[in-house]
Amino acid sequence: MDVDDEFDDAWESKLLSVLASMDPLAFERLCQRLLRESGFTEVEVTKQSGDGGIDGHGLIRIGGLISFPVLFQSKCQANNIGPDVVRDFRGAMMGRADKGLLITTGGFTREARREATRDGAPPIDLIDGQLLVAKLKELSLGVRVTLRTVEEVAVDEDWFATL
Repeated sequence: MDVDDEFDDAWESKLLSVLASMDPLAFERLCQRLLRESGFTEVEVTKQSGDGGIDGHGLIRIGGLISFPVLFQSKCQANNIGPDVVRDFRGAMMGRADKGLLITTGGFTREARREATRDGAPPIDLIDGQLLVAKLKELSLGVRVTLRTVEEVAVDEDWFATL
């Protein structure tokens, strides 16, 4: 890995560190904002007590014609989420929505990824820390991107030789 790659990745590590240290309620509000900025409407965070494992909900409209209610759960943690969390979230979704988002600052085990797309069960989309930071950068949420143009000039000695 060269120095430029390390420099390029440093912001991701720093952002993941900031996210992992967030208060869970603040992280829920961040997820709410992320969904709104991504095109969801009517995005709300549920009340802390009695949320039944659902941190919030929103509506996504596809092609301007059809809309789906989507429930989300946010997990502000560094470790990987296992299939039990996915199953519990799906259980909380039952009868409320057919689509869910599980957003974490960490990652997901292979078993959790399989469980999220298990045949015969409502699908759950998984957003891990890497995808989360990329989306925050794309939407400029808590991340400032400065574009720099680098000019490299080389002398073409062969050109001068043709004069």
